Amino acid sequence: MKCAIGQDSHSFSKDSSKKLILAGVHIKDYPGLEANSDGDVIYHALTNAISGITSVNVLGRTADIMCSTGMTDSSFYVKEALKNLEFKIEHVSFTVECISPVLMPYIDDMKNNISSLLGIDKKSVGFTATSGEGLSSYGKGYGIMCFCLITVS
Repeated sequence: MKCAIGQDSHSFSKDSSKKLILAGVHIKDYPGLEANSDGDVIYHALTNAISGITSVNVLGRTADIMCSTGMTDSSFYVKEALKNLEFKIEHVSFTVECISPVLMPYIDDMKNNISSLLGIDKKSVGFTATSGEGLSSYGKGYGIMCFCLITVS
């Protein structure tokens, strides 16, 4: 059994045409995140966690190359990371910090997308969200941060 942690964060974009995408879910009426991809911090943290198991980094050079060819949907990065995973995913757990949007109405859809992408039962996807109580940049509304813990066997 192994476990690894992944993290990602992005500030909100000033580009009003950019959509906010979290775990593949479009969160309407909120600004998107600053990134050359769709800025999906949840899928980016998941990609980094998988990279922590495989020791093959996807975000950075590989993702930049994918972006340059038009692959900006962050689920592509997760799929790329999964190509190197030689273990069975037992569980993934996410913690997201942001003052807004309130994520509760979207968590079920996000868990469905994550479980489908990974090929695991939805009960094997944990998800918590916190406002950060205004203590960090994310709690003050400047962006969104996500941690992901993955357990494999």
